[in-house]
Amino acid sequence: MKIEIWSDVKCPWCFVGKRRFEKALADFPHRDGVEVTWKSYQLDPDLPDHYEGTEQQYLAERKGIAPDQVRQMWQHLAQQAEGEGLAFDVDRIVVGNSFTAHRFLHLAKAHGRGDAAKEAVMSAHFEQGLDTSDVDVLVRLGVGIGLAEDEVRSTVAGDRFADDVRRDIEEARTIGVQGVPFFVIDRKYGISGAQPTGLFRQALDQAWQEAHPLVSLTPSGDGPACGPDGC
Repeated sequence: MKIEIWSDVKCPWCFVGKRRFEKALADFPHRDGVEVTWKSYQLDPDLPDHYEGTEQQYLAERKGIAPDQVRQMWQHLAQQAEGEGLAFDVDRIVVGNSFTAHRFLHLAKAHGRGDAAKEAVMSAHFEQGLDTSDVDVLVRLGVGIGLAEDEVRSTVAGDRFADDVRRDIEEARTIGVQGVPFFVIDRKYGISGAQPTGLFRQALDQAWQEAHPLVSLTPSGDGPACGPDGC
């Protein structure tokens, strides 16, 4: 079973959704038969690499959200994140364009370290107050998950994997993704948003059952059996 997940590394609900999905997958008996692929998406592709302002200022000035509403929104987000074992620190978040970080993720995916890179970048952004648009920060994160320093630096300092990021974003438009996180199971089921863990688990069970229907070995009819009303 193949699951593709479109998300932006600077989207807080994408981090919460990642945790909830991971909990559902950890409890799924067929998890070894599930292939998870992370896909790139940008919520604000026009954002500069380094925005001169706080997360609250960014949402108020560029998104038109009232400051009081921003504070309430982040309070709710922080509570939801805490419930999933995450420690958001909104006051330390460094706002910037996510395109370079997405190229870094594609490099990590090419080395089989996609999930580790996704976790490292999102934790650095939301929990550690690091600038994940910065080359040196991404190099440190890459080395920390086992990637070669020289390759990480040359990749993020250049434009390698830029076309891969753009293809992911265009593919999202093609299949109708309008917000993230967005989960696609076997190109048959779509799940929008950071849904509860139980819903993810239900979707996994249903998709698996449909892909692996039970085949009867008694074509001539049922044999003797017991049921709720007796044998």
